[in-house]
Amino acid sequence: MYSGLESADGPDAQAELAVAELERTHAFERKVLVVVTTTGTGWVDSSSAESIELMYGGDSAIVATQYSYLPSVLSFLSDREKATQAGRLLFDKVYEHWSVRPKENRPKLLVYGESLGSQGSEGAFSGLADIRARTDGVLWVGPPNSNRIWGEFVTRRDPGSPEILPTYADGLAVRFADDRGDLWKPGDTWLNTRVVYLQHASDPVVWWSPDLLFSEPDWLCEPRGPDVSSRMAWYPIVTFWQVAADLPFAQKVSDGHGHNYGSLVLDAWVAIAEPPDWSAELAEKARAYITESLARERLLE
Repeated sequence: MYSGLESADGPDAQAELAVAELERTHAFERKVLVVVTTTGTGWVDSSSAESIELMYGGDSAIVATQYSYLPSVLSFLSDREKATQAGRLLFDKVYEHWSVRPKENRPKLLVYGESLGSQGSEGAFSGLADIRARTDGVLWVGPPNSNRIWGEFVTRRDPGSPEILPTYADGLAVRFADDRGDLWKPGDTWLNTRVVYLQHASDPVVWWSPDLLFSEPDWLCEPRGPDVSSRMAWYPIVTFWQVAADLPFAQKVSDGHGHNYGSLVLDAWVAIAEPPDWSAELAEKARAYITESLARERLLE
C-alpha cells in the first residue's frame, strides 16, 4: 500500500488513505505487516520488500507514504521534519487499527526505514521501551549520524565496543551488524522484540556529521573497519568535506560496502522475524534471488 504526495491532501490524509487501503485489502489478516518510512524521493528498498515476501510466501503487507520528491541528500537538509512527521503519523495510525485486534488474529507488526527513512521511522518512538511495547521487530539500515535513538544507543554502548559496531546492553534487544555473523554477537540470548541497525564502516551516510568540522570521531580513533583506509586521518574541516564528498557515491559501490547493504537485509529480517518453516536452504535460495534482482536493477540504472 503506497500513498504518494498527490494521493491525498496532506500527510495526515495520506496516512489515513494508506490505512484505509490496508483495511480494504484485508492486510490485517496477513502473517506480517511492515510499516515503512521511505527515503527522500519516496522510495521503498526492493531488497527489503522482497525479503519479507519471500520469507512469508507472499502472505505479507507493506505500507508506506511519500513525504518528498527530493533525493535523500537534499531531503536530509530540508525535509527531516517531514520525514519524522510521516513516520510518526503512519505508524500511529497503523498501530491504532492493529492493536484493537485479537492477538491471535493479527499480523506481526514490523518497522523498516533506510537512510533518512530510518530517521523518520525512529520519530514514531520515544525510546527502546516504546519500540518493544508497540512492535514485533525493527530494521533500520544505514542510519544517518543525526538519528536520535541510534545516537543514544551508540553513546551509551558497552565499554570496549567500538563506535562502528557497538554492543548495547549485551545485545539483549538491540544489535548492530556489518555482516551476517554480527547479527548473532555477542551471544545467543536475544529477547523479543528485536531491533537491528545495519551499518558499514565505510558508509558515509552513517558517519557524516557537522561534528567532523572540529572534533575527531571515535571511529577514526578506534580500530577502524576493514574497508576504511588505514591512511585516513582526521583534519579539522577537511575530513568533514571528505566524507561529505562521498555521500553522492555511497550506493555506487559493491555489496557489503558504503550504503549498499544487498542481501544482508534478508539476513537481518530473518534474525528479527524468522518464519516457523524457514530453513538454511530457503535462506540460500532467497539470498541468491535478491542478489540477482539487485544486479538487474543496477543494469537498468
